[in-house]
Amino acid sequence: MQDVLALVLAGGRGTRLEPLTRDRAKPAVPFGGAYRIIDFTLSNCINSGLRRMIVLTQYKAASLDRHLRFGWNFLSRELNEFIEVLPPQQRLNDHWYQGTADAVYQNIYTIEKHPSEQLLILSGDHIYKMDYAEMLEDHRESGADATVACLPVLLDQASQFGVLKIDDDRRIVDFQEKPNEAAPSPDDPLRCLASMGVYVFNTRFLFEELCRDATVPGSAHDFGKNIIPSLIHKADVRAFPFRDKNTGEGYYWRDVGTLDSYYEANQDLVSVEPELNLYDLSWPIRTYQPSLPPPKFVFAQQAGPNPRRGVALDSMVCDGSILSGGKVERSIIGHGVKVSSWSTVEDSILFDGVQVGREVQIRRAIIDKHVEISPGTRIGFDPDEDRRNGYTVTESGITVIPRSIRQANPNLLPFAGTG
Repeated sequence: MQDVLALVLAGGRGTRLEPLTRDRAKPAVPFGGAYRIIDFTLSNCINSGLRRMIVLTQYKAASLDRHLRFGWNFLSRELNEFIEVLPPQQRLNDHWYQGTADAVYQNIYTIEKHPSEQLLILSGDHIYKMDYAEMLEDHRESGADATVACLPVLLDQASQFGVLKIDDDRRIVDFQEKPNEAAPSPDDPLRCLASMGVYVFNTRFLFEELCRDATVPGSAHDFGKNIIPSLIHKADVRAFPFRDKNTGEGYYWRDVGTLDSYYEANQDLVSVEPELNLYDLSWPIRTYQPSLPPPKFVFAQQAGPNPRRGVALDSMVCDGSILSGGKVERSIIGHGVKVSSWSTVEDSILFDGVQVGREVQIRRAIIDKHVEISPGTRIGFDPDEDRRNGYTVTESGITVIPRSIRQANPNLLPFAGTG
C-alpha cells in the first residue's frame, strides 16, 4: 500500500451536533466511551495496511489535533509511515475550504510531496468498519478512473445521501446528490444505492479534475455535488458495494451527523450482540487511552427500602470511573466518571469526567465532559424544564448538556483528557 495515500476530510463544522461541537470538530466528538469518531476511519486505514495518511482539518481543530498527537503518534517516519495533520494553508487563495473537493485542491502542493498512484478520499465523521484494501484491489482490477463505495439505504432516506445508479458491470450511469425522490435498485424495490463518501481516484486523474472544477463558475467544489456527477459520462467511474467487516453481508455504516443519530449509534453498542463489534481483536479500533485504574463498583447494601448499590447493567464503563452506590443501566460511561449513592443513570451517555451527585436521576441524556450534576437533580424527565435550564432537547426527547456547566472537582479527575 506504499503507492496509496489516504486523505481524511476532518474539517466540517458539525453544526447539527451542537452543543457537542461548540468547542471541538465533529470528528473529535467522543463516541462509545473510549473513542473519538475519527478513530474508526483511522483504524480502518491501519487495519487495511494503509500507513500514509493526511488529515485535513479546519474548524475548531485544537481538540482533534491533541487527540491525534496523543493517540496516533506510533507510526514511523523512517519507514515512510505518518499521520500528517494539515490545517488550511490558503496557498492558492485567501478562502477557507469551499467544499470537500476544494479541501483537496488547495493542498495539491503538499499531496504531491507524497508520491502515490491512487488517492483514497475518506470522511473523518462516520462510524463503520471497512477493509479499504479490498476496494483498492477492485479499483485496480477494473481499470477505473474512480471508484465510489456504496451501500443500500431505504428510499425514504435517499434525501440524506448521494444516490447512484449502476449497470450490470457496476459502472455508475447516474448520480444525484440528496434527491427528493430516488428510483429503487433493480434487485430491491425498497432501497436505493447511496454513496458512503469513500472514493478511490487515480492520483493524476483527480488532480486534473480538481483543477478543472476550480475554474467552473458556480461550482460548490464538492465531490458529491460536482466532481462525481461531472465524471460519470466521460470517465470510467465504478461502484464498490460495501460489506461489513464482521458479518460480510450487513451494512453497518452510520453518519452520526445529528444528535439523535449520534445517540442511536452509541446506544447500538450496549445491545447484547451489537452490529458494530468493538471486541473483535482482528479489527481493533485504536485510540488514545489515558493511564487510569480499572472501573470500580462499590457498596452493596441491600437492607432497607432504598438499597445502596454500585452496579452497571447492559452498559459500557471506561477506566477511572467509580460507581459509588449508584446504578447505571443501558448507558455508556466515559473515563473518570463518578456516579454517587442512590443515583440512577438510564439510557444515557456520560462523557469523561462527569460527576453525578447523590440521589440524581438521569434518563435519555448526553452529558458532555466535566459537568457536575448537583444532588437531587432530575434530567430527561421534563423537556420544558431542561430547556429552561439551558439544555438542548432533541426532537426525539434526548437532553444534551454542554461541557463544563459546573467544573467538577479536579481532585476527582485523574487525567486532563484531550478535549
